[in-house]
Amino acid sequence: MAIAKALELPETDRIYLESVTRTRTMQAQTVSRAKILLLKAGAETVDAIADKLDLNRNSVLLCLKKYQEGGVEHALNDAPGRGRNIEISDEEKAWIIDIACRKPTDFGYAPETWTHAKLTKHVQETAERAGYTRLSTISKSSIQRILDEAEIKPFKIRYYCEKRDPDFEQKMHDVLVVYKQVELQFDEAGNLIPFLDQQVHTISYDEKPGIQVLSTTTADRRPVKGKGVVQRDYEYIRKGTISLLAGIDLLTGEAIPYISDTHKSSDFIVFLKMLDEKYPQGDKIRLILDNHSAHTSRETRTYLATMPGRFEFVFTPKHGSWLNLVEGFFSKLTRQMLRGIRVADKEELIERIYTYFNEINEAPVVYHWKYHMDQIDPKEAISLAN
Repeated sequence: MAIAKALELPETDRIYLESVTRTRTMQAQTVSRAKILLLKAGAETVDAIADKLDLNRNSVLLCLKKYQEGGVEHALNDAPGRGRNIEISDEEKAWIIDIACRKPTDFGYAPETWTHAKLTKHVQETAERAGYTRLSTISKSSIQRILDEAEIKPFKIRYYCEKRDPDFEQKMHDVLVVYKQVELQFDEAGNLIPFLDQQVHTISYDEKPGIQVLSTTTADRRPVKGKGVVQRDYEYIRKGTISLLAGIDLLTGEAIPYISDTHKSSDFIVFLKMLDEKYPQGDKIRLILDNHSAHTSRETRTYLATMPGRFEFVFTPKHGSWLNLVEGFFSKLTRQMLRGIRVADKEELIERIYTYFNEINEAPVVYHWKYHMDQIDPKEAISLAN
C-alpha cells in the first residue's frame, strides 16, 4: 500500500496552526481546517483525515489546495466572495507600505528606489519571516493597488531645495518687498506711475557660466519631404566656453547682457559699470542677485565704495535663487536659442547671443512676480522705499 505523503509545513506555520486549535474563541470551521493541515503534515491520508474530523473528502482536498495556493491564512479563511482572494488586512497593508517607504539599500539591495517588481519580490520572500505568510504569494497588481490607495510612489523622486539659510524667511521677505515696490509703480493699465522720492532702477541679475561653444563635424541636413526634421551628425567639436552676465530691468523689461570668457569679480564690475553708464546719475540702481563670491568680494566692495549710494544689492537667500525673476528669462533663453545650437567658433556664439537680446528688446516684456505677493503690505513697501 502506498504511503501518504506528508504536507511540508514551515515551523512558523505549525506553531500558528497549533495555537489556532487551542484557541477557544476561534470558529469551529477554522479550527477544523487547522487540524486538516496538521494531520496532513503528520502524513495522514485524505480519507483518514476526513474520518477523524467527520468531514467529506472534498472539504479536506479543498483545504489542502488552498494552502498550496495561498498559504495558511488562505487555507483557514473563506474568500469574501466567489472568485476573489481573501482581503488583505490593514496590518498587512501597513507592513507593505512601511517597506515601500524605506530605501531598497536598507535591505541590502543596490537600487536607489523600488520598482513594483522588486518590491513585490521582496515582500514575497520576507512575508513568512515577518509573520504574514499568506503575503508570500501576493501579486504585483495587489502591491500596486495598495500603494495607489496610500498615494505612495516609492519609484519616483521629486527634488526640492532645503532651506539651509537660517535667515531664509527674512531674506525672502526682503526680496518680495522689492517686487511689491516695483508692482506699485504700475497702474491697472500697465503704465508707470513712479511713487518714490528717488528714481530707482531695479535689475534682476544673474550669471549663466559655462555655456559650451560646440561645432558640428559636418553641415546639417535640412528637412526634406519624407524626412521633415533637421538631421545632424552625432559628433561635435568643443571650442571652449563663455559666461553670460545678464539683468532684466523690472520697470521696462529690457534685457541687459554682457558676455565674457570668465566669471570673476572683474567681469561683474564691468557689468556694474555698464549699468552706471546706462542710467542717469543721481538715480539708484538696485540689483536682486544671489550670494556668489564675485558679488561680495573685496574687489567688488572697493568699486562700490567709489560711488556711495549709487548701487543697492538685495540678496536672495542661500539656495533661493528661484526667487530671482531673471531665472525664468534664462530658462526661456535656453529653450528658444541655446538648446541644440552649433556655431563655427566662439565669436559666432557671442554674436548670436547678443542678437537674441536685441530681438528680445525690440518688444520687451515686463516681468511681474506673483508668488506670495499677497503677504506683503503695500504700506510697508512704500515706507521702506522712501
